[in-house]
Amino acid sequence: MTESRFARLEDVILDEAFPELDLALRRGRHVDRDDAVWYQLLVDAQDHLEPLYRRYGCELVHKSDGYFYLLPTNDRLGKRHLSPSEMLVGQALALLYLDPATVETGGMVTREQVLAHLAGVVGSDVLVRMMNPKRRRYDERVAAETVRSKVADALRRLSGLGFVDAVEETRYRLRASLLRFAEPLRGAGSPAAHLADLVAAGELVLEDEQAEHTPDDPDDGDDIAGDDIAGDEPADKGDDASEESPP
Repeated sequence: MTESRFARLEDVILDEAFPELDLALRRGRHVDRDDAVWYQLLVDAQDHLEPLYRRYGCELVHKSDGYFYLLPTNDRLGKRHLSPSEMLVGQALALLYLDPATVETGGMVTREQVLAHLAGVVGSDVLVRMMNPKRRRYDERVAAETVRSKVADALRRLSGLGFVDAVEETRYRLRASLLRFAEPLRGAGSPAAHLADLVAAGELVLEDEQAEHTPDDPDDGDDIAGDDIAGDEPADKGDDASEESPP
């Protein structure tokens, strides 16, 4: 184990990269090796930061797949929730991340590929019903457009939380933190196969959640401990995550 470059917590806080990193973590951002400066800072300062964040009711989690995030253990910093549609898209992206064909493209996918993958796993009719659960009758064209809109919104949200990078308006690079969606299935044989079964059944699960959730209403946030998939909305307003009480 290499010696940390930080002798004290004060040294960490005084690092010029720490303020933005700290805000990002509190807003639910996942930090992986692609965030080179932030990731190395967390690796070097982990021993100092773990007790600091525990004082605020959070655990600084470091996964062996190469990413960090904050997991709230109480409501002191506030919690956020991913909606069922965001959870479903996240799980589909995790399947794509685990697909060898995606590796060959450098981890790049398009929005159309995500839509096609979702339709292939759950079926087009089921996907429409999952994204339009309150409607007993619907116009097919309007319903299909609703699906496209919700998937686009989910991709924007997941991008803000560090699960994907928006390379272009409809192209995304998948990141290692997507493996968090497959975390509950580790040790269950093939995580990809089990995750595909869950997505096909409309069941949404995340680590640290005991219950499985069925997306009855995509407008209701899945009751995931905030930054149990995580934190705040993407940082577009500059508000502190503790001001609201965030998937």
